[in-house]
Amino acid sequence: MYHAPLKDMRFVFRHLIDRSTLASTYDHDAWGDDLSDAIFDEAAKFASDIIAPTNAGGDKGSVRSEDGTVITPAGFKDAYAAMGAAGWTAMDASEEHGGQAMPMAVSAIVNEMWQSANMSFALCHLLTQGQIYALEKYASAEHKAQYIQPMVEGRWTGTMNLTEPQAGTDLAAIRSMAIPDGDHYRISGQKIYITYGEHDMAENIVHLVLARTPDAPEGHKGISVFLVPKYLINPDGSLGERNDVTCVSIEKKLGIKGSPTAVLQYGDNGGAVGYLVGELHKGLEIMFAMMNHARFMVGLQGLAISERAYQQALSYAMDRKQGTPLDGKNGDAIIGHPDVLRLMASMRADIMAMRGLLGIGAAAMDMATHNPEKNHQDRLGLLVPIIKGWLTELSLEITSQAIQVHGGMGFIEETGAAQHYRDARILPIYEGTTAIQANDLVFRKTLRDGGASITALLDDIDADMDALIAENMEQILPMASRVRTSTACARDAISHLLASANTPRKAAASGHHFIMMMGMLTGGWQMVRGAAMAIKQSKEQGADIDFLTTRWTLADVFVTQRMPQADALAETIMTGDEAVLTVAAELLAAEA
Repeated sequence: MYHAPLKDMRFVFRHLIDRSTLASTYDHDAWGDDLSDAIFDEAAKFASDIIAPTNAGGDKGSVRSEDGTVITPAGFKDAYAAMGAAGWTAMDASEEHGGQAMPMAVSAIVNEMWQSANMSFALCHLLTQGQIYALEKYASAEHKAQYIQPMVEGRWTGTMNLTEPQAGTDLAAIRSMAIPDGDHYRISGQKIYITYGEHDMAENIVHLVLARTPDAPEGHKGISVFLVPKYLINPDGSLGERNDVTCVSIEKKLGIKGSPTAVLQYGDNGGAVGYLVGELHKGLEIMFAMMNHARFMVGLQGLAISERAYQQALSYAMDRKQGTPLDGKNGDAIIGHPDVLRLMASMRADIMAMRGLLGIGAAAMDMATHNPEKNHQDRLGLLVPIIKGWLTELSLEITSQAIQVHGGMGFIEETGAAQHYRDARILPIYEGTTAIQANDLVFRKTLRDGGASITALLDDIDADMDALIAENMEQILPMASRVRTSTACARDAISHLLASANTPRKAAASGHHFIMMMGMLTGGWQMVRGAAMAIKQSKEQGADIDFLTTRWTLADVFVTQRMPQADALAETIMTGDEAVLTVAAELLAAEA
């Protein structure tokens, strides 16, 4: 069972993000301890008591009926209704549309709880949040009034319809058509991989659909986005007749089986009624404006599933008896074996680093949203691909390690450990693969401005480490110095990428290594900052010594285990690109 790690969540919120600056920029009561603590406490209870019990049953999957309707696993419908009734579906929306306008730094912590409790269930809310964000920014006043509040209340849900059988990453290949018909359009075509494209958890499902008009230019510039409800809306706001959109199948998947991934067919009976969102032929701009939010949330899922897998592995390791640990006694649990201890300590250290990085990413999103200065946008632009790429790739490692701790029992489905591993596997793929995040970080965020933004990030890391070194805390000195060494290696790697700017295949070949290096480095930055704060707090009266000791002890684990890997990746970036690019594809295809 899942229990929210509230102590660590509060630590990140109170001590790693800059609440004072955020509060001066973005006035909201949630920056205070009283309200934020109350939110986190109640969310933790909801996650554990209402959502988490649906996780194991959800692994059996949703079921499509012959009429195209989809039944979600037992408990999903009731849990989503409870989320709406308790106001949890309203956290992120503006007050104008019935929401609570919570800062991302607050809602990210709550969303981590939902995703840890049951990731396949919580995907529905995640997609709906994304659509609310898009409609608030781009929809007409009429459509905002019609569509947003029912989603905020949890009565309706939202989807994103981008992918087609011939158009995956390359959205320029989209063929779905939108034919003008008075004040609306008639949509036809097929969309695949539509998360919660059909289900029984809401009265209505609102689809955001990418399509072309008949006179649209070729390629990316000819794509528009349309609002297509499952049920049409009557003038009084009630639901009308069924729109011309049908779920023709749902996918059989490796993981997140409770989340129905639909193939949707539009326009078999004259065309689905759709309404233009934003300007004609600006569809990709609208979708890309949502990408920071969507990719950040997928990175959050990487943290969440890692936490869930860690908790299960820890429970097993503390209880399972097998062999006698070195320097232990007969009957000791397997946590006493040095390698199991290494796995568990490394997993928790990684998760703490992930949560710290996600926290400052959420704060950066709040700053970028409420302060138009370019430096805030630049910092957010850097952090999002790192968060999406590193946290999701790391989730594969952590969920695999959780199985390893279970030994052979981890390979058996009844323990539940394998479900987390399978569920995590989609995360480095959807909302832009790790390679796409790497290309974004290398080309758009590093080479385009000559390395200025990423150098500013490294300067901030060095400045923080220098300040901690100047404080001369015995436990922190070696950790801060070690992170300082890794920033120097990162600077060398960046110089190499800049020098190779005219040969983009070199930079592309190193992109994955670059994003992993930056993840480890920024994660180490937050771990050492947190360790210094924990040491200072431990001297206060009434301090939680056990938690604070864990904080700085695991920072040392992270720095000694991960920082050397970051340095090695920097070396690989500087020396390994040409070796990869000299390999001809024909050689790989040759018979072994």
